This record gives sequence, C-alpha cells and structure tokens, in this order.
Amino acid sequence: MEKLRHSPEDLTCRSERTGFYSQGVWCAATLHWPASPCQGERPAILMVHGWGGIQNALTVPFYEEFTRAGFVVMTFDYRGWGESAGLPRQTISARQRLRDADAALAFLKSQPGVDPLKVVIWGSSFGGGHAVELAADHPELAGVIAQVPMLDGIATVRAVPPLRLLRFALYCLADLFKPGKPIYIPVVSEPGAFSSMDRDDAHKALVLAERSLQRRYDNRVAARSLLTMGPYRPFKRLKEIRVPTLLLEASEDTVAPFVESAIRAVNNPCIRVERVKANHFEPYFEPVFSEVIGKQLEFLRSLNLIREVRREQSVA
Repeated sequence: MEKLRHSPEDLTCRSERTGFYSQGVWCAATLHWPASPCQGERPAILMVHGWGGIQNALTVPFYEEFTRAGFVVMTFDYRGWGESAGLPRQTISARQRLRDADAALAFLKSQPGVDPLKVVIWGSSFGGGHAVELAADHPELAGVIAQVPMLDGIATVRAVPPLRLLRFALYCLADLFKPGKPIYIPVVSEPGAFSSMDRDDAHKALVLAERSLQRRYDNRVAARSLLTMGPYRPFKRLKEIRVPTLLLEASEDTVAPFVESAIRAVNNPCIRVERVKANHFEPYFEPVFSEVIGKQLEFLRSLNLIREVRREQSVA
C-alpha cells in the first residue's frame, strides 16, 4: 500500500492507497485510518458514492468525521472510473456497480485491524440505492446509511423535464448503435445546460469536488448509462433488510425524489427515516452538512459503535 501524505494540520486520519479486483478488473481504493492508536480491531465504514462520483470528490468531510469518531473508512472507484481500470471509460451499469461494491465490502472485511462484524455501508444518491441492496444481501452488516438515496428509477425519470427526456433518449439510441467509443454527455452542468444533472446545485457540487481533488474532474458519462436508471428500483428490497438502516431524505430533492409512501408501506422496523430541508446536493455543503453528519453520527452511536471505539482508545 502507498501511504498518502497529509498536512501537519491534518490529524484526522492517515490514508493508504490500495486496491482490489472485481470480476478480474482492478479497482482503486483508499483506506483511511484514525490518527489515534487503538488496540484490537476497529469498526469500519465502506463509502459507496453516487452517479458520477470518484474518490475524494465530495467524500472528504464525511470520512474525516468518521475517522475522528474512530472508524476505518474505505473509499473506492468503480471500474472504468477515476483511478480504476476497466473499459469503456465513464459508463454506468447499476448491476456492475453493485458487484464492484460487493467486492469492495469483501476486501474491507479482510483487512487486518478491521472488525468484519462491525462494518457499516454508507451510500449517497445512486450509491444510496446500492447501499440498500447491500443491506438486503448482507444481514451480517452492523448498519447502513443511505443519504439522499435513489430508490426508484421511475420516479427519478419522471422528474426529468419532457424535452430533456427526449434528448436523453436520442443520445442513448445514438450511443447504442454507434460503433467504437461511447457518445458522452456531461455528468453535471450549470442550470439549464445539457447534462445528466443540472438541478439542485449540481454545478456547485462540481466546483466543490474539483477544489477537493485539486484537478479537473472528467465530467463525462456515456449516454447509454442513462438506460440503467429507469429499471433500477432498489426500494423493492427494503422489506428484505434485517440490519439497522438509516434513510436520510432531502425534502426538496428533485434529482432523486424520495419515495416516502413506498417506504412507509414496507413498514420495516429496521428502517429509520430522517429528513433534512435541502435539495439533492446540499448535504455536501454547510450548513446542511453539519446537520446531516450529526444525524449520521447519532445513528452510529445508537449502534454502540462509536462508544466502543472511544472505550478502546482510552485503553490504548
């Protein structure tokens, strides 16, 4: 593993670049360890990011808070994105990404110093849907946090203006039938400009991501990727969940509208719903970030994970 350098002021964590294989394709990952020493194994959080996300784009403030609370945190790039291998580049398949996340979870559990029985999944946006599916597939998890989750692809498609939806369809068809490299569209753009996301402060999130990355973000997604959205409906698996799960709703989300009626119909006692007054991307910015991370840390505290970490640290 390659150790990453942090500034002297950054005492939150120490980070190591690493990686794992998903169906034979190498995926880049980073392990973020709490700066303070600890005896024994620590609980861990696997961060599963959203539609166009890559490592360190918008996750840094979250993993800094989680490592400060005593968790080992792992971030990773899906195949074909960021620093991971895989062709074609910048394409999205919900099923393929779920397999990547599953491989990432197995890798994290295998790390020395990580308690495999105290692993939490954190997913945001499209990755929030994956977090729900992982919760259903892995009853051994300690917990799941799904932030502004995309739970119903049909509701997401219906939120797109009709003329934009028609343009999406034309690009998808052209991409499917064109030989060679995919036809790309921007992942995000300023309001009104053409991209897969132009609402809910999407462009503001891009600016924040590039500031965190300290480089330009590859703002492209293959048009064919849009076809994976509509059929993807992870809310159908909510009834299968048997681990404590926090669904964090943004009340003004127009990118991934929250399907509250479907969630309430499931009536699963393992699922807890919290709401913040925000759009889809505001949880990454202040002042909403502080409210959101507070709710997530309180949830983790209710699982007795943070308390256990602090007790171990005091022994150390």
